[in-house]
Amino acid sequence: MELLGYFGASLVGISLGLLGGGGAILAVPLFVYFFSLPPSLATTYSLFVVGVSSLIGFARNFRQGQVDLRAGFYFAVPSFIGVLVVRRWLLPTIPDQWVWGPVLFNKEVVILSSFAVVMVMAALAMLLPRASAAQEPAAPGVFALKALGVGAVTGFVGAGGGFLIVPSLVRMSGLRMKVAVGTSLGVIAANSMLGFFGDLWARTPMDFVLLLKVGALAVAGIFVGSYWSQHTSEARLKPAFGIFVLLLGGIIIVQQMLN
Repeated sequence: MELLGYFGASLVGISLGLLGGGGAILAVPLFVYFFSLPPSLATTYSLFVVGVSSLIGFARNFRQGQVDLRAGFYFAVPSFIGVLVVRRWLLPTIPDQWVWGPVLFNKEVVILSSFAVVMVMAALAMLLPRASAAQEPAAPGVFALKALGVGAVTGFVGAGGGFLIVPSLVRMSGLRMKVAVGTSLGVIAANSMLGFFGDLWARTPMDFVLLLKVGALAVAGIFVGSYWSQHTSEARLKPAFGIFVLLLGGIIIVQQMLN
C-alpha cells in the first residue's frame, strides 16, 4: 500500500502544476488510506507537502509571467486570517466525539466529510455555466469575504484551497485560467505553510522522513504538471479541473456513507 502511496504523491504535484489546485484533495486521502494516519493528522502532513510543492510551482510560474501578484496579495491576506482563526482556535476546541440529539459525531469523520462536500460544491461552481457578468471583477469587500472563507476551509480540512482559489480568481478577478493557476499556487503555499508551522508550534508529532519522501515526489510531479499545463488549452483545463474534483469528492462521500 505504501508503494501506491508514493505513486500518489507524484500525482499531488502533477495536479498542482496542471490545475493550480487539487493537491490536498489527493494528499489528505493519500495519508489517510495509504499511510494509515487519522484525518486530523493527515491534514497537517498535507499542508506541508502541498505547501512546499506549491511554492516551487509558484516560482516557476512567476518566471514565466503567469502570476498576478496584486490579485494574489489581496486574496492571501484575508485567507491568512481564516487559516489562523480555524487552525489555532477553532479546531482545538472540537472534541473527538460529541452527541447532538440522537446523533453521535466523530471529529475525524466530520473533517473528511466536510472536505468532500466542499470539493463537490467547488466542482459544480466550475462546471455549471454562468452569465458573462459573473466574470467581472468583484467588489473588494466581497472578494475579501470569499478569501476569508477559503482560508477557513484551508485551516479546517488541511487543503491549500486551490479548488476554491482558482474559480474565485477566474470569476471574481477576471484572470485567465493559466494566470489564476499560477497565482493560486502562491496563495496555497502561503496558507499551507502557515497552517503547518502553526501545528508544528503546537508540537504535533511528525514523521519527517515520510514528509520529506512524499514532499520530494510531489515537487517532482509539479514540474511534470506545469509542463503539461503549458501545452494544454485553457478551454480544456477548466472543465477537467471541475470533473476531477467532482469525482474525487463523490468517492469520498460514498466511502464515508458506507462506513
